[in-house]
Amino acid sequence: MSRPPLILISPCIEKKGAEFADASLSLSLNYPRALMQVGAIPLTLPATRSRELLAECVRRADGVLLTGGEDVNPRLYAKRIPARLRRTVTLTPDDGTRDLQEFMLVDEVFRQRKPLLAICRGHQVLNVALGGTLVLDIRQQTPGALDHQRQDRRHQVVHDVHLTEGSLLAKIAGVQTLGVNSTHHQAVARPAGILTVTGRSRDQIVESMQLKPEAAHLLPFLLSVQFHPERLVDRHPEHRAIFAAFAQACAPGRHKKL
Repeated sequence: MSRPPLILISPCIEKKGAEFADASLSLSLNYPRALMQVGAIPLTLPATRSRELLAECVRRADGVLLTGGEDVNPRLYAKRIPARLRRTVTLTPDDGTRDLQEFMLVDEVFRQRKPLLAICRGHQVLNVALGGTLVLDIRQQTPGALDHQRQDRRHQVVHDVHLTEGSLLAKIAGVQTLGVNSTHHQAVARPAGILTVTGRSRDQIVESMQLKPEAAHLLPFLLSVQFHPERLVDRHPEHRAIFAAFAQACAPGRHKKL
């Protein structure tokens, strides 16, 4: 009998935590709970700029989960940032450690060919790390867009996402239209070259991506979503199915594609 897959989770970094107000790691319990519900073992990544340590963490894990959090530093993908947009950005309080760490983490995932699930900020980090760009603020840059900052209903479905027929997410969820929550103000603008968009809301915001067919050999599993399925797993089986499919892809020795 094979052992449960070990999933490496990237946490937030907080300026101060509960213990002595020291700089701290922060991780919503919804992520590890969702993974444990499908038989996986979650492990939190330490905060580090060491490429060697990151590589060893990825080597020991069976898959990697990129989580939500603050905005990616726009200087990593935009040359000019108007002041009106700069004011909307909330950066990590760690002098860029999380941005750098997750860029290296994405690189190691591809180098070691490990399954990857990217959620919200993770969806955006993945796109930027692979050469894509972001909408800095949906309200200012996308006239007529839906309200995507529904923090008041973060555990509830607030809008639909139309999924590309035959896409990875459509197969996993078993639907063409997926109800999702929405707690973000930025979004994918130009997708990275090896990624393809597989889900959009009715205002055309990119809600899910996967590898293009010609790049599918690069990883055994890659799913990137703008919403938070870990907050919906208890009441929506199609969101629980995302974690089940990821855990299946991470099963030691299996690395099956869907």
